[in-house]
Amino acid sequence: MTARDFYISENRGETLGIVTEQSSSEERFQNSTIRPVLKLQTDLLIEVFKNYISKHKTDFYSYSIEKKLQFIENAIQKDIKFRNSLKGIVIGLFTVNEYIEYIQNSSNLNKRMMNLVIERLKSQVQLFELE
Repeated sequence: MTARDFYISENRGETLGIVTEQSSSEERFQNSTIRPVLKLQTDLLIEVFKNYISKHKTDFYSYSIEKKLQFIENAIQKDIKFRNSLKGIVIGLFTVNEYIEYIQNSSNLNKRMMNLVIERLKSQVQLFELE
């Protein structure tokens, strides 16, 4: 294990969610890698989304809660450049072995990752108010 991998593993946090012998490899990866990274990166993800709002949608702040939630989902699902940026924020905190595992099934893991990012941002929607 390289110094980088050791540092990431030690500072990222524990597995979040239940991992059992019956868990699929995708579910194990999600709970042992993606969820801890997202927890660590939450503050950054919020700031990145605030920047996205300021660059793309100035009337976001006048939306109802339901419309804000839909905007979050649409931004991540439809704006490929933005989605790729979010993926980079997460993947950048994978160890080399985790990255090797990730690329074996990146399509399904990307779907899980983006769904988790959407849910994390939606759960923080109250932070997206005009300051």
